[in-house]
Amino acid sequence: MQFKDIIGHAAIKQRLINSANENRISHAQLFLSNEGVGAIGLAVAYAQYIACKNRQATDSCGVCSACVKYNKLVHPDLHFAFPTNTTTKVTKDPTSIQFIAEWRKALLHNVYLDLFEWLETIGIDNKQGNISALESVDIIRRLALKPYESEFKVMIIWMAEKMNTQAANKILKLLEEPPEKTLFLLVVEQQEQLLSTIISRTQLIKIGGIDDANLAKALMYDYQLSTEQAQEVINMAEGSYNNAKRLAQETEGDNLFMQLFREWMLICFNKKTIELVPFIDKLEALKRERQKKFLTYCLHLIRESLILAYQGDAVIKTAGAEKQFLDKFHQRIIGADTIEIIEEFNNSIYHIERNANAKILFMDVSLKLFRWFTRQNKLLAEAKES
Repeated sequence: MQFKDIIGHAAIKQRLINSANENRISHAQLFLSNEGVGAIGLAVAYAQYIACKNRQATDSCGVCSACVKYNKLVHPDLHFAFPTNTTTKVTKDPTSIQFIAEWRKALLHNVYLDLFEWLETIGIDNKQGNISALESVDIIRRLALKPYESEFKVMIIWMAEKMNTQAANKILKLLEEPPEKTLFLLVVEQQEQLLSTIISRTQLIKIGGIDDANLAKALMYDYQLSTEQAQEVINMAEGSYNNAKRLAQETEGDNLFMQLFREWMLICFNKKTIELVPFIDKLEALKRERQKKFLTYCLHLIRESLILAYQGDAVIKTAGAEKQFLDKFHQRIIGADTIEIIEEFNNSIYHIERNANAKILFMDVSLKLFRWFTRQNKLLAEAKES
């Protein structure tokens, strides 16, 4: 995997190249980014550049023996750790090495792989992915050996914030007393979930969203979008290729989350208690990672509604069916009361991550939405009278 395979991030790529060429390679680096911007790809491309036997000014050569193996993710000095859980095939004590074939295939297919897509790939149904203490023991075992072919052994820990406490403490000790010639690359989306002591022992590499120009160019090539269509997509993608891909593939009225959000809001606005229970059953039937994605999507639309209510069309990032619904929905938004609902959705995502009962959680949020709409209607009525 080479730097050229990752969209955008020219400054980050140059920084990584310079560190390798100037022999300023920190033994532990933390790649911090949002989902879908290519951080895992940058980490692999960086490791490949370090191992390359014929480095070029802007990338690895791609053809030396090290690059050939890195391009297939099979180099003996390249190691991965990532979230796993039990599946129908791996019923006990899962570790990354048991899923390495699926991992290589998934990452080579989509360098913007996200956690939900990965867990779906390996067939984890309605469970959280995590990096266990057993995984950390296996990491220690794998890194105990000397490098086979390259100067460095490289351990890439993807979604490192998914380490449980035991695993994190073992990795912390490893970072404090690293094996010789070992490079740790931790890829993280939620820094606050990592031990602060791990963060303090790593060099932070902050990776922003993909710039609009490069993202638009990729969309026009990958999905044959016009300049106008590509611009419409990147306005809503927030620098994420995954978001952009979803939006580019989406057809009018074909967005399940949009349909669910609309149905939920209408049920709560009209206080249709009879319809609420079967609707919550539909939400409960979603896999846990999909429930989190749905709640995140709801947050996005509520925030966009708030912006639309107070700042108008110019700065919002929705279009199509979303925009049509929000044109009506934002008229029900008034006052700081909305911030409480945003916090409620954030809290719900937190509790879903910790295996809360989905039916109880969605019922609780729905009842709060009932009360919120009642208060909103009262505020709107008072505003009209004044």
